[in-house]
Amino acid sequence: MSDDILRRVGAVIESRKGADPSASYVAKLFDKGLDAILKKVGEEATETVMAAKDGDPKKVVYEVADLWFHSMVALAHFGLKPEDVLAELARREGLSGLAEFAQRGSTR
Repeated sequence: MSDDILRRVGAVIESRKGADPSASYVAKLFDKGLDAILKKVGEEATETVMAAKDGDPKKVVYEVADLWFHSMVALAHFGLKPEDVLAELARREGLSGLAEFAQRGSTR
């Protein structure tokens, strides 16, 4: 599987900016603003944790999909695309988690 699905979903999300909020869930989120988008990201993160605690792999996948989707809406709010996150992950590939964390501390 490739990152094509992320690109396609990201494009659909982007296309919903400025769309009729009564006709699109994503347009409704954009219309409500950043606080509503972030609230959904937080809710989905909590539901992901709860699914993991329940130990049901299918629920975990379902909730992570919701979390990714709403995170992608947040990215779009800031004019970012899934490719931006993929590029960051590629940059980190092969780095020790401790080394990457230390680099973040030096750039902030």
